Amino acid sequence: MTLRATHALGRSVTVAAGDAELFTYVYAPDTPVLESPKPYLHPVRTLGGRLVSLYRPHDHLWHKGIAWSLPHVGEHNFWGGPTYVPGRSYVQLDNNGSATHRELTALSATGDRAELRHTLGWTSQAGAPVIEEKRGLAATLVDDATWALVFETEMTNVSGATLDFGSPTTKGRENAGYGGLFWRGPRSFTGGLVQSPEGAGGDELRGRRAAWFGFRGRHDGTGDHSTIVIVDDAANPRHPPQWFARTEQFACLNPAPFFSEEMPLPDGGTIAFRYAVVVADGDRGEDGTALLAGHGRDALR
Repeated sequence: MTLRATHALGRSVTVAAGDAELFTYVYAPDTPVLESPKPYLHPVRTLGGRLVSLYRPHDHLWHKGIAWSLPHVGEHNFWGGPTYVPGRSYVQLDNNGSATHRELTALSATGDRAELRHTLGWTSQAGAPVIEEKRGLAATLVDDATWALVFETEMTNVSGATLDFGSPTTKGRENAGYGGLFWRGPRSFTGGLVQSPEGAGGDELRGRRAAWFGFRGRHDGTGDHSTIVIVDDAANPRHPPQWFARTEQFACLNPAPFFSEEMPLPDGGTIAFRYAVVVADGDRGEDGTALLAGHGRDALR
């Protein structure tokens, strides 16, 4: 089986293997300003063709598949929707920034690997420059039921002042430290299993530190299972991260480097992160999910 990439010029890249379209990366979306426009991956599917992402759910319109999404960057909201304000809860402010595609610098698909690289400009809602980013995505085939995506980003502060990267928790909301690489799962995954290296569970695992987390979910219609694992690169700042994970209200996974402590980035400074996302058909159980995390570590090497 080989990977192939189809480029819809000025819009998106779709990577497929055999009859399965594994993902579409929409690098130039038509997202409303209040949802903080940014690139996203959706739909995301297993090699067996099972959908494992959700787009623009009614409860959180700004959740779009898998996205690099940041709720508190200085005064800016690059997450979408309202901003958490201490003492006022969530308030809709005029601070919904955008991460806008600039230039596609690489696109290839050969054998069991497909790669895309591009540059982005992050701007305030008023259009002022905030961040310049270099981003890369690389998909590889692991076996006939598993594939992996490596996501990497390098962000440089061009705002003219120090930017504090944080979360609602750093602003005072308990155990709401979301921000970073965020996956929103299908509706049918609600009530599934969050898998940590120490064992499977539910929302009580939110806020734990670990090198990887997984989610074991089930599909409507067929009753089939699929598994998602996200692995934090050991070189990432604050490794291992705290995890924002949910299953009771909806399915999500998010290694959150700014969960409970802000990270200041001075003007001209750069931060970089890398992650592996492993997508597999079936429920592999606790030991099998740990093996998937090992595949993710291999992909990051």
